[in-house]
Amino acid sequence: MLRLIIGLAAGYVLGTKAGRARYEQISAATRAVAGSPVTRKLVSVGRQRLSDRLSTRPQLEPMEPLDERTTVLVPQDQLRR
Repeated sequence: MLRLIIGLAAGYVLGTKAGRARYEQISAATRAVAGSPVTRKLVSVGRQRLSDRLSTRPQLEPMEPLDERTTVLVPQDQLRR
């Protein structure tokens, strides 16, 4: 327990020595990365892939159209191949 308290005290002292300027620098870098269009795109693609994997709804594939306006969709696992 004493080691934990000493570790926390040392971290606090070293952290306060770094100061507000370093905090602002780290904070600005974090905001720049989080606000980047590339990061947003990666997060969006990752979320979509995860959603597709976890989806309980079956993936549907079009069958042959009945007419110009009607297409029949069936789950992939029920397709006859």
